[in-house]
Amino acid sequence: MKLNWAERWAVNNPVRVFEQRLEINALHRAAALRPGSTVLEIGAGRGAGAEIIIEKFKPSRLHLMDLDREMIIKARKRLAASDHPPVSSCVADVLRLPYNDAMFDAVFGFGVLHHVPDWRGGLAEIARVLRTGGCYFFEELYPSLYQNFITRHILLHPTENRFKSEDWKAALRQQNLKVVKTLEKKMLGILGAAVKE
Repeated sequence: MKLNWAERWAVNNPVRVFEQRLEINALHRAAALRPGSTVLEIGAGRGAGAEIIIEKFKPSRLHLMDLDREMIIKARKRLAASDHPPVSSCVADVLRLPYNDAMFDAVFGFGVLHHVPDWRGGLAEIARVLRTGGCYFFEELYPSLYQNFITRHILLHPTENRFKSEDWKAALRQQNLKVVKTLEKKMLGILGAAVKE
């Protein structure tokens, strides 16, 4: 599901970049990557998170994926001028990731799957492209935050089959993703890292 105008504004402002920096710093403390890692960021948007991932995790190769072609174009422009490891980008759906099985050492997703009607299918795809021992770094929001009286009239989200804390954790376990660290606010969402067993 593509973002509407309000969510584009929310994710493309300096406050969100500052928030992502704090989140990525916390994720880096939760689980480090080995040198030479190959990393995927789903829902990469305009590439602000990718810059921070490069800075903190130092992957040897980074792949960016987003459903919105305009966001991928912005990410390419943003990353074209900086000195970093090779970055590939594509327009794709998280339900059909155009990557081989067990291709990545890490997958990052910042607030992506709560936008996907079949979020379990998206999580299965993430697990499919992640190597055994690889890490899924995630930030996800719960419906109490985005489906309340005010936000449901401004933000665009699926309304059926939404997940809360226990649903999310059970789905991770079902995909053999063992949670190693989380920071959770039950009414807001969860930030964490899960290793593929």
